[in-house]
Amino acid sequence: MKEKKMGLSTKIFIGLILGIITGLLMYVVKGQAGETSSIAGIIDNFFIGFVFELIGGIFVNAIRMMIVPLVFVSLTLGAASIGDIKKLGRIGGKTVGFYLVTTAIAISIAILIATVVQPGVGTAISLEGLEYTPKEAPSIASVFVDMVPRNPIAAMASGNMLQIIVFALLTGSALTILGDRTAKITALFEEANVLVLKLVEMIMLVAPIGVFALIAKTMATLGWAMMPKLIMYMLCVVGALLIHAVFTYQGILYMFTKLSPIQFFKNFYPAMTVAFSTASSSATLPVTIETAEKRLGVSPKIASFCLPLGATINMDGTAIMQGVATVFIAQLFGIDLGLMDFVTVIVTATLASIGTAGVPGVGLLMLSMVLVQVGLPVEGIAIIIGIDRILDMLRTAINITGDACCTVIVAKGEGEFNEKVYYEDSDVKDNEAAA
Repeated sequence: MKEKKMGLSTKIFIGLILGIITGLLMYVVKGQAGETSSIAGIIDNFFIGFVFELIGGIFVNAIRMMIVPLVFVSLTLGAASIGDIKKLGRIGGKTVGFYLVTTAIAISIAILIATVVQPGVGTAISLEGLEYTPKEAPSIASVFVDMVPRNPIAAMASGNMLQIIVFALLTGSALTILGDRTAKITALFEEANVLVLKLVEMIMLVAPIGVFALIAKTMATLGWAMMPKLIMYMLCVVGALLIHAVFTYQGILYMFTKLSPIQFFKNFYPAMTVAFSTASSSATLPVTIETAEKRLGVSPKIASFCLPLGATINMDGTAIMQGVATVFIAQLFGIDLGLMDFVTVIVTATLASIGTAGVPGVGLLMLSMVLVQVGLPVEGIAIIIGIDRILDMLRTAINITGDACCTVIVAKGEGEFNEKVYYEDSDVKDNEAAA
């Protein structure tokens, strides 16, 4: 029998646990030996100041390195994949509108919960060499004016994410309009996307070591103070995910179709379990399409359009994580976010969801983009990356649930829906699938 290899998520989790244990042990040893002892000096200067700083710094810079190419390439492809703009028509408008509106609602819920619960308040973290100077809040008009880049290359060089997003969306839309005349350019972007994702995959291979170093440094510096904060962060994300899935999705589903939300979950749970186990919307897509057609009663024509589009542009679960994490990291570092910062987070995360690749771990790179946009330290990702895999599994299940809700609503409105299949007994459907 072939020995099963340990998965990356398992390795990251092990790195997290070892980092916590190592950091806490160092924190205890320093406390018992005294801050002025030689042992404390070795821990502070060699392990924390050199080893952990070196490894963790390289890992964080590697993540930063991929932000601009990933955003530009993936967003351009996301816009180009919609197809002929003239043929999108009514169905395309409904689908894209649903995805963008629910994403904005999702991140708003996340920001509200994190602001009320305040999971990161009470722990003052400082990074050596990190400086933050609060900026005067710009006007709403200037925010939207500044979204359009005067020089796209300069925007990429400076990492202005909103400008990069706008330029990528315009480029993808132009590729869609031009069609076959720019097929080679579109193919080039597809190949570039494969390359970028491979680079991300390569960086994530060293994530267990990077997580170990960063978490060990944090725990050795702060001790037990971080543990309650991480638990509160997780609870905020899970709570926002549940609220969005139960109230937003099912509320909209019932409002537009009068269909039973309970029946929806009974029908769709097989796809949700696959999404939870794979943490990938793209990997779950074949199961999502089959479930929508055979258990939800959606016609193949609508399912084959709405669901692949949703796997590309509908990332509500990821947006929720980004909203909670942004507020959490700001609270940890004692940085106040103003109204325009929250607006920027909502706009950035909503637009970024259009091009978020449906593979595990990419949400963290998108989070780094949001943090950069509002002037927060990207190093804050190190605090949450170790527990992100668990949340990644949950938010992927929420992502595809939103895709399916949208698909059912569109199919019902277009007369491409079989209500008899929707309310048919689940055992009958399973027996038919097995046959």
